[in-house]
Amino acid sequence: MEHQGQTGGTALGVAPGPADSHVGAGAGVAAPVPALRARAASLLQRQGTMIALIAVCVFGVIRYEAFATPENLLNVLRQNSMLGFVALGMTMVVLTGGIDLSVGSVLALGGITAAALSPYGTFAAIAGGLAAGAVLGVVNGVLITRARIQPFIVTLAMMIAVRGVALGTTNENSVRVDRAAEGFLWLGRGRLLGVPVPVLLAALAFLIGWTVLRYTRYGRYVYASGDHQDAARLLGLKVDGVLITTYAVSGVLAALAGVVLAGRLGAGQPVAGAGWELDAIAAVVVGGTLLSGGQGGVGATLVGVLLLGVIFNLFNLEGTITPWWQGVLRGVFLLGVVVIQSRLQRRTPHGH
Repeated sequence: MEHQGQTGGTALGVAPGPADSHVGAGAGVAAPVPALRARAASLLQRQGTMIALIAVCVFGVIRYEAFATPENLLNVLRQNSMLGFVALGMTMVVLTGGIDLSVGSVLALGGITAAALSPYGTFAAIAGGLAAGAVLGVVNGVLITRARIQPFIVTLAMMIAVRGVALGTTNENSVRVDRAAEGFLWLGRGRLLGVPVPVLLAALAFLIGWTVLRYTRYGRYVYASGDHQDAARLLGLKVDGVLITTYAVSGVLAALAGVVLAGRLGAGQPVAGAGWELDAIAAVVVGGTLLSGGQGGVGATLVGVLLLGVIFNLFNLEGTITPWWQGVLRGVFLLGVVVIQSRLQRRTPHGH
């Protein structure tokens, strides 16, 4: 039997006939098909959001004259720059396998704190707002790692508590930014070389985030923690420290969004950022970062933020879709993306 297997013929030693040759050739052609499908699925999983963004932009250019104007494009970037800060922090958290539902409330408290400190100068205002976000992020991280409570529960409780603090300390009123803090207002309203300052700040934040995740030890630890926390601990990684730091970063970025938004509006608002945690999660998921952690990145999230921003800008240009129906379409779109992402993941080699 072993000898027969080495002859390459049949069990009787008869050479393959034409029919056998035809079957073999067909198998040779058919064999690469699953590999091609897996490769195509992998390409769509990695670049699908970018392809969708390009397609949506092309549609916008063809359908609406106002879409491609510099004013409209800069408006899209400016409106979504604050969400970009929040989504960047959310990406870092999701990569570790966690989630941060408190970012919208932290945004509001960061803006209120900065506005309240604005009479003491721009530096005090910005530093105070960011410090508030950092403290809240550290509290999230400590409760998750030390008390061993699920991130969803911790950050949900923080979301409710911080929103209550923001509403209670202000009596549900806006906190006006002092005119003496001109630099504070410039963060939200200023331009540099014709580009809105919030857009430049968001671009810088994403560049720093991309560099940190790609080229630093901390970035590798973030991915390792998301892949398998127990395995990372066995390898000697200080997973708890990574998680606390990551939630602190998320808090700082959410507060930064609040500071910039307060500078743009001229006041810190206790209701600011309501629902932004869901928009940030949507941008992260649409970008292709897995909620299970360990796979994705800030570049993908940036594309996700832009895609959502362009889509809702097209809704506004259409003028016939009410905000309520925009919410419905947003939910349907997100659900569709998650379903497609799940199917593509199963088709790729690492998804098996």
